[in-house]
Amino acid sequence: MASTALRTSPLQNHTFFSPTPPFRRSKTLLKPSLPPLSPQPHKPLSYQASSNFISAFFSSKNHCPQDGSSDFSDKPREECGVVGIYGDPEASRLCYLALHALQHRGQEGAGIVTVNDGVLQSITGVGLVSDVFNQSKLDQLPGESAIGHVRYSTAGASMLKNVQPFVAGYRFGSVGVAHNGNLVNYNALRHMLEDNGSIFNTSSDTEVVLHLIAISKARPFFLRIVDACEQLHGAYSMVFLTEDKLVAVRDPFGFRPLVMGRRSNGAVVFASETCALDLIEATYEREVYPGEVLVVDKDGVQSLCLMPHPEPKQCIFEHIYFSLPNSVVFGRSVYESRRMFGEILATESRVDCDVVIAVPDSGFVAALGYAAKAGVPFQQGLIRSHYVGRTFIEPSQKIRDFGVKLKLSPVQAVLEGKRVVVVDDSIVRGTTSSKIVRLLKEAGAKEVHMRIASPPIIGSCYYGVDTPSSEELISNRMSVEEIKDFIGSDSLAFLPLDSLRKLLGNDSPNYCYACFSGKYPVEPKELKVKRVGDFVDDGLSGGIDSIDGGWVQAPRIQKPEKVTGHL
Repeated sequence: MASTALRTSPLQNHTFFSPTPPFRRSKTLLKPSLPPLSPQPHKPLSYQASSNFISAFFSSKNHCPQDGSSDFSDKPREECGVVGIYGDPEASRLCYLALHALQHRGQEGAGIVTVNDGVLQSITGVGLVSDVFNQSKLDQLPGESAIGHVRYSTAGASMLKNVQPFVAGYRFGSVGVAHNGNLVNYNALRHMLEDNGSIFNTSSDTEVVLHLIAISKARPFFLRIVDACEQLHGAYSMVFLTEDKLVAVRDPFGFRPLVMGRRSNGAVVFASETCALDLIEATYEREVYPGEVLVVDKDGVQSLCLMPHPEPKQCIFEHIYFSLPNSVVFGRSVYESRRMFGEILATESRVDCDVVIAVPDSGFVAALGYAAKAGVPFQQGLIRSHYVGRTFIEPSQKIRDFGVKLKLSPVQAVLEGKRVVVVDDSIVRGTTSSKIVRLLKEAGAKEVHMRIASPPIIGSCYYGVDTPSSEELISNRMSVEEIKDFIGSDSLAFLPLDSLRKLLGNDSPNYCYACFSGKYPVEPKELKVKRVGDFVDDGLSGGIDSIDGGWVQAPRIQKPEKVTGHL
């Protein structure tokens, strides 16, 4: 557990927003017909400054690395969840609850930063939100504004230092930041900054953002954020906290989600998903638009355009896997999206069967859609244990598929003698799918038919999702028939990409399909990817000590042959 505070001295002759008008919207923002937010009265916070330059409150690794050792499968992993709250006397407690609602986006570390009497106070820790914070810790975080972060982490002694939000001091004040995303021009920016005298403590792209803010000559402070973000390429949804402002920023393509809501007392809330708003009784108002900067202070909410933005390219995997089913992401219900994915599979890839089951938990809703459309009973044929920790002791006589068996238990009464359709959200390396098929057949299933509620994944993600290199992705190396034989199923079908696009209708051009098509909206500048898949078998097997957020050279972006169809 770590706790830090930055106290600053009064700032002289510094001008911020004019009190009128209290809300300003850029002409280039999406959906300009939406009514502006009504400014709410808030107790002003004192803005103070420091002679200190950017300080070393950083990790020695990337801002959201993963080890994958506690996940039961080889799924892509969303790296972070962020929260921001302005104008509530219980900001830290509300932030704590909102982070709990976002726990699925990061389970290895959590942190909260608040501001009170000109001091930014930070508490971070390793573990679940409920492990990091208790009543005593929250009592140390007074104030009416807060930002928070949940993340996946890497192994090693530096784990705690990696936990966001980061806090830094610079010559005109101090700032906290929580970041979800990944910058594809990180190395170029870092080299430019180092050539101009910046000294880096980490390999974190979040540190690049803080350095850019520190050297910016723009005034007032929020324009420093704009100045910094204009130099970033890639995915970023960020919340910043200063002594008197909360700032939310989303990249021009809108890769990662960020929503805004308001509590009944007028407090403004930002979060990665609407499920966080629901828990703290905040009403969802709208998304932070791609390319938008929202500044919240005592005068209300002001909106500015970061830059003229292109067509949005929102991450489709938020609807396939990452987000909770009860969230509304990119203006669409995640539950309804997944249910309809299952219906498409039942329509286009139906097979004679006796029962439909899901790979828990992310396959449930698509399986329900498949079963309803096919007119076949849905039953719980796999039970997932939620109590497996990071480490476990295997008996000396090795147990086959030990990692999967720790997490998943087949229900023999549901499976024995049955033709089973099993619905999962995706296949990455295929190792876990093969073990699940074997588990079901050992439990007595007569036939096992895999139905995957996403298109085949053939490309790595460079926009804030941890995926293996393209060479490790089974759909980039094998045909559907070869994958079927590899995992041992009686048939295999993926959600066709064309059918996915058709389902999304007029919104289809606004989504990023790079992991399915190999066509990247923002071409990766650094040809490197996270080295995770090299070390992990099915996400459970293998030691975590060998995983340290390393990097491997990636090939130049290819145009892989598209895998379609089913068997």
